Amino acid sequence: MCQAIVDTVTAHASGRQVRRVTVRIGHLRQVVPDSLSFAWEVLTEGTELAGSELVVEHVPAVVECAACGERTTLDWPVLVCAACGAVDVRLVSGEEFQIASMDVAEEVP
Repeated sequence: MCQAIVDTVTAHASGRQVRRVTVRIGHLRQVVPDSLSFAWEVLTEGTELAGSELVVEHVPAVVECAACGERTTLDWPVLVCAACGAVDVRLVSGEEFQIASMDVAEEVP
């Protein structure tokens, strides 16, 4: 997963120095932020991304219930309404795996 982030950022940086990369990762992706940060340091060492910061934004898993209309945040990866117990729910968030932004140095003319 981290290699995919490194590859995408490298391609979009177009040789410019990258200072920070922010990723949004949903709760249901079950990614351990510390492990992702460690992998980032290992994979970027000795590359043009060396020294850049990886910021991980956690996106909670939220479902909307078809029966009662409530939106609830899930603590466990079980798709059930916390308000009424119904299983007819729609996942609103929690599956994200996105590069939200990257801060790059301006090119010097």
